[in-house]
Formats: sequence, C-alpha cells, structure tokens
Amino acid sequence: MVEAAGWSTIESDEGVFTSLIENLGVKDVQFEELISLDADTIRSLSPVYGVIFLFKWLRSHQPESTSAPADGTYDPSAPDSLFFAAQTIQNACGTQAILSIILNQDTPTSSSSSSTENTPIPPIDIGPELRSFKDFTTGFPAELRGEALSNSETVRTAHNAFSKASPFVDEVARGPNDGEGDVYHFIAYTPVNGKLYELDGLQPHPISHGECSAGQFPEKVIEVLQRRIARYPEGETRFNLMAVTRDLRIRAREFGDQEMLEREERKRRDWAWENTLRRSNFVGFIGEMVKGVTGMKEREGKFEEWVGQAQVETQRKLMRRS
Repeated sequence: MVEAAGWSTIESDEGVFTSLIENLGVKDVQFEELISLDADTIRSLSPVYGVIFLFKWLRSHQPESTSAPADGTYDPSAPDSLFFAAQTIQNACGTQAILSIILNQDTPTSSSSSSTENTPIPPIDIGPELRSFKDFTTGFPAELRGEALSNSETVRTAHNAFSKASPFVDEVARGPNDGEGDVYHFIAYTPVNGKLYELDGLQPHPISHGECSAGQFPEKVIEVLQRRIARYPEGETRFNLMAVTRDLRIRAREFGDQEMLEREERKRRDWAWENTLRRSNFVGFIGEMVKGVTGMKEREGKFEEWVGQAQVETQRKLMRRS
C-alpha cells in the first residue's frame, strides 16, 4: 500500500468535483448537489450517469462477514469491463468514487439513467489520460487497480489541486491521532450492464442491487439510499448526495433556454472564483492587517480601549448564544 502522504483531503463540492474531472480531460460532464431525496429530482437532470453519496462511516454498520454486505449482494463475477478499484489510501475516496462512475459510463452500451427507456445516453468522453489509465488497468484485480490509482501522478495532481492551503499544517501528512473523531466516506452508485452497482473501495467486491434499466435508475437508487439512511439513528442528517450529469449548458443550448444558459454560466463563474479562493492562503494577509490596525490603535493611544470594547462585545455574543 502506498503512503497516505501525497493525497490531501478535498471538499465535497459540486464545483470542486466538476473542475477536478475537467482537469483530467473529461468533457461535457458536471456535478449537481441534490437537496431532496426523490426520483423526480434525479430525473429532472437527465441524463444522470450516477450519484455519489457522502456519509458518516460507522464501524458498527460494517458487515460481520465478508460473504454478504449489509444490503444487496456481492458480485465477484462482475465483468472486467466494470471498473472497480479497492481503496488503498485514506484521503482519495471522493476522487475514487468520481472515477467509479466516470470510467463506467464511457461507452455507448453503458446503461445510464434517462427519462425514457429508449432515449440514447451520450457516453462520457473521458479524455486521453483516463482512457490510457482505464485501458492499462482493464483485467486487473481490484487491489491492483487500487494501487495503480494510488500511484497515478495525473490523478493525484488533479486531486491535490483542490486541497486547502495552510501555513501551519501539512495537509498531506497524517499524524497518529488524525483518525480520531468523525470519519466520512464517499461511494458511487451507477447502472452498468443492466444492473445497479454500489462501488465502494472498502468492500471486497462491487455490490449489485439487482436489475436496473435506464429508466428505472432514479427510483432504484433512491430506494437503496433510503434503506441505507434508515440504518442511522433518527435525526442524523450528515449526508450529501451529488448527481453526475451531462453539462447542463448543453441542454440549455439544445432547447434555446437562454435564462437557463445564463444561470449555468453564472454558476461556472462562481465555481471558478470559489476554487481560486480554496487554493489561496489568506493567513499572512490577515496577520499583516491585524498588525497594521494594532499599530494604528497604539499610536492613537486607544489600544486598551479597543481591546476592552472587543471583550465586552464577545461577552455579549456568548450570552446571546447561551
């Protein structure tokens, strides 16, 4: 297994994931966060190639036996054409879930979601880098595919481009206590060869949730997700669900929907700005600003008064919260 160092933690965000796959050469695909757990929401974004589910990982939810998962059935005889990689590093499960959908929806024969059974789904153009990676790893066992992914400089560079900048902490280094506290995990659900698959690199095999035609995907995946969420304590809300869709600007152009096109273009500009901020470190700037203000207050002889006012205001805020 490769060292975890070298792969940073990235944020679960539709703009981050969209930019990540574009940096890998994927064309005409984007991510959309789903704020409601219903089939109509998924169908409204058609075509949807799959969904990525983020959840709090609980050891108590892991199956006691490797012979059967908590839901669905292991499919050890899945065809070699199904891309499934074991997770061999800790910080890249988001990127691995992304690739579990992207690399399984790159051919015309892939079964994706659609509003109707007979509507053709455009395959994903994964670009030359990912095409080379998929061709190279075809036929590999899951463990070896995971090692190949862990050692892919192209994928790691694209992944780490969205790490949080910090002057104090090495984001790619993990200490002995870093595993304490809540742990979150990404998994992918995507229809392939007429079956709904759950692709989780922590599991020994792909998990099949039964037959799933193109038009059935929204209903089928919602049923599976509802069963999974029901296993958590009542009131648990720390989940996130994102759909992998075709670039919505394409649909806007096809239908001549100028309002939708402008909305999507504005969303892209917002994503670009937010991703720029994620790559930036403002601690130095803030430090210099604080030093400047402090020096000005000292020269004016108002430093003690300024600090006193800040303390009073802090106490007021704490009292309001309590």
